[in-house]
Amino acid sequence: MPATRPPAAPPPPRVVAVEPVLPPHRYEQAEITAELAPLLVPEGARRQLLHRLHAAGGVEHRHLALPLERYAHLGSFTAANAAFAEVGLDLAERSVKGALATAGVAPEEVDFLLFTTVTGVAAPSLDAVLAGRVGLRPDVKRLPSFGLGCAGGAAGLARVADYLLGRPGEVGVLVSVELCSLTLQREDPSTANLVASGLFGDGAAAVVLAGAERAAGTPGWDVLDSRSRLFPGTADALGWDVGSSGMRIVLSPDLPGLLADELGGEVSTLLTGADLDVEQVRRWVVHAGGPKVLQAVAGALDLPEDALAASWASLREVGNLSSSSVLHVLAATEHHPGEHAVVLAVGPGVGTEQVLLRAAA
Repeated sequence: MPATRPPAAPPPPRVVAVEPVLPPHRYEQAEITAELAPLLVPEGARRQLLHRLHAAGGVEHRHLALPLERYAHLGSFTAANAAFAEVGLDLAERSVKGALATAGVAPEEVDFLLFTTVTGVAAPSLDAVLAGRVGLRPDVKRLPSFGLGCAGGAAGLARVADYLLGRPGEVGVLVSVELCSLTLQREDPSTANLVASGLFGDGAAAVVLAGAERAAGTPGWDVLDSRSRLFPGTADALGWDVGSSGMRIVLSPDLPGLLADELGGEVSTLLTGADLDVEQVRRWVVHAGGPKVLQAVAGALDLPEDALAASWASLREVGNLSSSSVLHVLAATEHHPGEHAVVLAVGPGVGTEQVLLRAAA
């Protein structure tokens, strides 16, 4: 008997629009440092360390959810979280409306909505209120996500694509909102807090994906595959300690070393499934996690010097936007039909999320 051929893989879903947005309050890094330093540490050696860390973080500008002078009066988690709900909803609305307009998709045509954040909490979640403000159908399927951190943008792309694989005529939307400045911890002189206060910015992004039938004839990025990986024994290396003052950053200095040791094999596994190797990937969409993270990624994959140029530029201009970061980098990534791209982000767990894309004509 002739050998049975394996079933053909279904045609992939496609990213058809990406809309990054930023709050209007933009400041130079030195302005932010000068305003926040007295809130974090008293005069002395730790204050000097804060200035050095902020200057060395590769960030030149950041956008903030609130005017800079208001942070001195943001005295409780309750107040910060209320600001998250108000500002975050506005940014989410801007991003979704912009992405749908670019994609030529009417709000009532959206079938699935995935919302991700790690910088604020709400019930009902922001996506429930957002659906009404944007004009989505009352029967839209929703999946709010909290806790993926910086990996949430890449994971969100993968999960919406997974949903659309079995529904090729439908449309899915990913929304990421991260207002990192509202998690500021006063009078916390820990090195992790000093680093975070100079690294993270505020922003949001929306991505419209379409199933293969719906996407036919539309340019964009085909989602070919994805891979998730948790590294055992690293749960205390990255995340939040949540308490009465809100969300206190957990950020291990060992994280870049972990990436340097593990990332090469993880990316190779993803690419092998598509008969590719690192040298054949022309675009690297890496979340702007900070200089040491970007250097670790480039070293682990032996990438050329300019491979992460879009990520370095995003870090410089807006800082690390947590889950929104990788989506801002994707929006800035050049699109040449036939080229492959890898979306890569790292989050609490510690876990990595990878998505393999191919630029569609």
